[in-house]
Amino acid sequence: MSAPYRIAGKGRLTPARAVRFTFDGKHYAGLEGDTLASALLANGVHLVGRSFKYHRPRGFLSAGAEEPNALVGVHRDAARKTPNVRATVQELYDGLEAVSQNRWPSLALDVGAINDLASPLFSAGFYYKTFMWPKAAWKRFYEPNIRAAAGLGVAPDQADPDHYAARYAHCDVLIVGGGVAGLTAALAAAETGARIMLVDEQAEPAGALRYESGTRIDGQDGWDWAQAAVQTLRGMDNVHLLTRTTAFGYYTQNMVALSERVTEHLAEPQQDLPRERLWQVRAKRVILATGAIERHMVFANNDRPGIMLASAGRSYLNHHGVAVGRRVGIYTANDSAYHAAVDLKQAGVDVPAIVDLRDNPQGPGVDAARALGIPIHAGRAVVGVAGRQRVTAMNVQAKGGGAVNPIPVDALLTSAGWTPSVHLFSQSRGKVAYDDAGKRFLPGVGAQDCVSIGACNGTDDLDDLLSEAIKAGREAAKAAGIATGRAGPKLKATSSESWSGGMIGAGPGADADSKGKAFVDFQNDVTAKDIRQAVREGMQSIEHVKRFTTNGMATDQGKTSNLHGLAIAAEMLGKAVPAVGLTTFRAPYTPVTFGALANYSRGDQFDPTRRTAIHPWAEAKGAVFEDVGQWKRARYFPRAGEDMFAAVNRECRTVREAAGLFDASTLGKIEVVGPDAASFMELLYTNPWQKLEPGRCRYGIMLREDGFIYDDGVVGRLAPDRSHVTTTTGGAARVLNHMEDYLQTEFPHLKVYLTSVSEQWAVIAVQGPKSREIIAPLVEGIDLSDAAMPHMSVREGKICGVPTRLFRMSFTGERGFEVNVPADYGQAVWEALWAEAEKHGACAYGTEAMHVLRAEKGYIIVGQDTDGTATASDVGLDWAVGKKKADFVGKRGMARPDLVAAGRKQLVGLRSPDGKTVLEEGAHLVADPNQKVPMTMIGHVTSSYWSENCGHPIALAMVVDGHNRMGEKLFVPMPNGTIEVEVTGTVFFDETGERLHG
Repeated sequence: MSAPYRIAGKGRLTPARAVRFTFDGKHYAGLEGDTLASALLANGVHLVGRSFKYHRPRGFLSAGAEEPNALVGVHRDAARKTPNVRATVQELYDGLEAVSQNRWPSLALDVGAINDLASPLFSAGFYYKTFMWPKAAWKRFYEPNIRAAAGLGVAPDQADPDHYAARYAHCDVLIVGGGVAGLTAALAAAETGARIMLVDEQAEPAGALRYESGTRIDGQDGWDWAQAAVQTLRGMDNVHLLTRTTAFGYYTQNMVALSERVTEHLAEPQQDLPRERLWQVRAKRVILATGAIERHMVFANNDRPGIMLASAGRSYLNHHGVAVGRRVGIYTANDSAYHAAVDLKQAGVDVPAIVDLRDNPQGPGVDAARALGIPIHAGRAVVGVAGRQRVTAMNVQAKGGGAVNPIPVDALLTSAGWTPSVHLFSQSRGKVAYDDAGKRFLPGVGAQDCVSIGACNGTDDLDDLLSEAIKAGREAAKAAGIATGRAGPKLKATSSESWSGGMIGAGPGADADSKGKAFVDFQNDVTAKDIRQAVREGMQSIEHVKRFTTNGMATDQGKTSNLHGLAIAAEMLGKAVPAVGLTTFRAPYTPVTFGALANYSRGDQFDPTRRTAIHPWAEAKGAVFEDVGQWKRARYFPRAGEDMFAAVNRECRTVREAAGLFDASTLGKIEVVGPDAASFMELLYTNPWQKLEPGRCRYGIMLREDGFIYDDGVVGRLAPDRSHVTTTTGGAARVLNHMEDYLQTEFPHLKVYLTSVSEQWAVIAVQGPKSREIIAPLVEGIDLSDAAMPHMSVREGKICGVPTRLFRMSFTGERGFEVNVPADYGQAVWEALWAEAEKHGACAYGTEAMHVLRAEKGYIIVGQDTDGTATASDVGLDWAVGKKKADFVGKRGMARPDLVAAGRKQLVGLRSPDGKTVLEEGAHLVADPNQKVPMTMIGHVTSSYWSENCGHPIALAMVVDGHNRMGEKLFVPMPNGTIEVEVTGTVFFDETGERLHG
């Protein structure tokens, strides 16, 4: 199977290494080392996709990561279907199956192209104006159709069978980019002995040397020098070279995220290798050598297949040995396109004309083109093209107007100049500066320990670039603390390449009244006319223009379109380009798969699974578990024939009548230690702590600065300088963070040490009238009498021969103890307590019964009965706020007028008069069920259960002015009808609290 556009003797691929692949079901042949794009071009295929909005025919624009058009689906098998793959970076492998996207029924005949004819209806901002009315049409018509039309490729519908990996790494110097600048900097830095990481997104680092033909470094051809440099670096122990790896995000403290494509280039999935690997690299110094991206020319119908960047045409020719056409035209405002014309001409490709927007182009490339007899049309412009599914002619006209001269071509290479790739520098929060002479933005004031070198820094001369790179490499190593020693490498270069000239904005033939669309952003179908319309409609900031038109908002992040759009907007506004502003570059630099980002965090590894020391016992007893935060907690313990409702009712009844054992090990536990421990607690909690005697406990409330409840828990004072603080299960980490934050930033003068001991202690709650009888035979050295150990006290001693912190406290309203023992002994102590509990008819109970029991007593759960906007007063906990305390976190917030105003939601109880209906948690409450829709909601149900001990349903709710509504009738709209409820106090069982004290 021949490839008609493959040129014998050109490129660096081996003709004997043939590779078979398909595109839209048709079979083709390529060579090992091809990209999908180069292989298709070798076979004369230019039409590869349809545009997003207008479904116009689209071909390849580039040869790299900046590609906006050639997005295809790659199908390995039924489960491995990857949409929106850039054909320009997808390496060819034997058996590759690719399909075009966003077309129906076929690529050549797409009915969606009717959008192109209706384009006057889809001008910039049409969606903001169209979908506002009629209001009812949004849900019925607009949203379903917009969702159906959204996107390009089709997301896979099966689980991904591959695995992904993640790694963290540290280095002295991280170098991003493997072109001349990056390789040179790496060689210079590596000589010092510094730990170097060099990353490049290509399979073979070289940067622009992949296509340049007139560059020699140290007497070698540029490509050969690059490969020799790579081998040198690979042989150095202090260098880690990563290819096929994209640096996609630059974050604070010199952390750079990398995405490595490990097996995407291989024919078969590799079970022993990840498909992709996410690297998170922390570097002492970062060197950005990210190069520059060529811009296209903006003229009518500049999106036709066969029109591409000049550098892409050179890359396909000089690296892959593929001519992009047999008769290739050139349209430029930059010298670099002349080198493409020269290379094509020397390879035997007809170059009928070079059209240069400049009046008098000069330079070695121009001279070389003239020497080969290539006609040069200076001071002229391409104002349009012929052809639809592939360009067939370029229409040339003098800049000032006049006759249009069509020149037959089957491909057209364009170059409007080069845009330094400052994306990562911008992500690092560095400030860019506009270079008016070069019509480009360059790195300015940096915010982190990084330096930009080479083309991304605007360094055009090759000798200057080498000097800059050597200096940057050695200075980065030195800044990282490495002695640099001798002077470093000396490199000499010769090059006939020139990048001078360039323009930004629309060229002739891109007027607002032009018959053809002049595209600025190919992927989102944004034209020069759209940019002008945005300004006419009042958009003055480039960020507003961007959102109104979607220019630069596609997956290519405006790599080729941003500067053009900016220049057109600036022209319309009559402002200088930098005065209009530059859009923000955000991570990721190029699209990153969900698989790479999730890496190990999928399935059972999505979140760490934490189990208590008592988990095996509960599992053996048939417990049903639920996830609470990262913990597996026993929800209930069903017996034969019991469903959850019956099991929970039995557990609740048994705890009240005898006793129950509950695994409370998941509670957060923090030790606050030091001479200022009590002072610190005074500042972090609303309650007073200085006078709390050692051996006593107190319920504490923690607020945020705004006065709202943040967490709660019981605190036991073990000694004058030591407190044992408990938190909610889900709040353990954030409470410790909250404490550390204040200790370090607001109260650094206090001598306090905070230690998380959540995992150190297993906690067994023994609750119920017979709780003391159960623990008494096992406890040593602690007097358990009511007089010696009253409610809310803590003692240290032994149980079953192991150390214990024994709290007398209750979350059920019954006499209760919480036995804290070292986690290693948790199950053994539990089993000993269980043996005693069985003698007294006790049971093991789970979280569901715990919720019911605490609700019967009106005990709140932070995060369920509070929602982040509740104060202590709202939930009836005024008594826990020290009235005489001088200060604590949240004190001033509590005093805000809106937090003490009447009409706030307050916690109350609800009772259903029918004694049967359990309310839905989250259900709203209304005062009048007959009011017009939408009804005025005055509250919502926070907790709702059937109470076996009360014999009727119970509920807690947050209700507007609830504390003044006792006895009032309210209404709860439910799926099966509206339920009448009575507002009550929050305590439903043992209102006097006698059982708590035994």
